[in-house]
Amino acid sequence: MPPDPHALTSMRAEAGARLVLRGIVLNIVLALVKFAGGVLGHTYALIADAAESLVDIFSSLLVWAGMRVAGKPPDDGHPYGHGKAEPLAGLAVTAFVFVMAAWVAWHAVHEIITPHLAPKWWTLPLLAGVVAVKLWFSRRLARTGESTGSTGLHVEAMHHWADALTSAAAFVGISIALWAGPGYESADDWAALLACVVIAFNGAAMFRKSLRDVMDTAVPESFENEIRAIALRVPGVQALDKCRVRKSGLSHLVDIQVRVDGDLTVRAGHDIAHAVKDALIASSPHAVTDVSVHVEPMI
Repeated sequence: MPPDPHALTSMRAEAGARLVLRGIVLNIVLALVKFAGGVLGHTYALIADAAESLVDIFSSLLVWAGMRVAGKPPDDGHPYGHGKAEPLAGLAVTAFVFVMAAWVAWHAVHEIITPHLAPKWWTLPLLAGVVAVKLWFSRRLARTGESTGSTGLHVEAMHHWADALTSAAAFVGISIALWAGPGYESADDWAALLACVVIAFNGAAMFRKSLRDVMDTAVPESFENEIRAIALRVPGVQALDKCRVRKSGLSHLVDIQVRVDGDLTVRAGHDIAHAVKDALIASSPHAVTDVSVHVEPMI
């Protein structure tokens, strides 16, 4: 017997949720480090970066909860599963990103018009370490999201990438302030303001990605063609008509119309339809958990 597709989806969701939890721990540590560095090093860019990391903890908790719910198998109240919880969590995270970008931008403007001390030189290696760690973890999330088809992990990866961008902007701004000397103390604040614009664009990309899943946007044509090829290899299937595939969290749902010999018995047609369903569900790289097959006679 092939493995239960819903059990496999739950396993992928649990693995993704554990990775998100590691990201939460990472954000807690980095937030403390950046806040201390910002206060002692006289740089608002680091303080703003720390505040963003703290907010990231709450948004990551939303992604974690969304993945845990998305991994649940179908029940009477949710016959198609709970997969939509994942892109909905992604939409909630994008709201956090937009609010945080606006908050940091407002405070950056305040710091620009308020005289303050120049940042300390030792904040540069601290920021370089933060950028390196964030980029590494973002790539790890992105790879896992790609292998599991998880929108939530993709959004989380983009979020960590945005954090790395904020820290990189602070690094550039502090470098300018230290190199240019008096009169350029607010360079890191300008850098933080510029990073907010980029983060807002990044948030828009997160929003579009999550919205596509919520709205049942068609999967890529190459994916649909792979589904069609698998169905056509089933003995008895002579042709295909409609094939609709939609993403639901970490899995896909398929509606497909196959054509068979019109002289077959109802039972024989049913057996072919069942074979198509089994073949698609067994194609584990595609994470198909449910298939509806409609049988039509060849004309």
